[in-house]
Amino acid sequence: MFSYLVIAIGGALGSVARFWLSGAVAQKFGETFPAGTLLVNISGCLVIGFFAGLTGPDGRFLVNPTIRQFFMIGICGGYTTFSSFSLQTLTLARDGEFLFATLNIVSSVILCLLAVWLGDYLAMHLNQR
Repeated sequence: MFSYLVIAIGGALGSVARFWLSGAVAQKFGETFPAGTLLVNISGCLVIGFFAGLTGPDGRFLVNPTIRQFFMIGICGGYTTFSSFSLQTLTLARDGEFLFATLNIVSSVILCLLAVWLGDYLAMHLNQR
């Protein structure tokens, strides 16, 4: 139960950071292109990759699993799930699972776009009633 609380706190912090950064970028550069979301996704991937590499089994620092969960699942997951997707895809590729890595990329992009389209389509039909 403690792990859930730790992850929830980290998720709240990550979500607030995402909201702040994407909003700040949108204010400065406008909202025509989702530059804030792109910056959040790129920075989240950089941070989770750095932290995972630094604190993993072959890393320089041994970190308590609860702290790793707080940071990687909580903060990074609340900040952007794209970081988790990217780290998992990198791990598959490093393990030589290139087919699964490619399948993860292609299926995530295509299925998520289809899912958001379907959700929008269903909502539009519900709105018409």
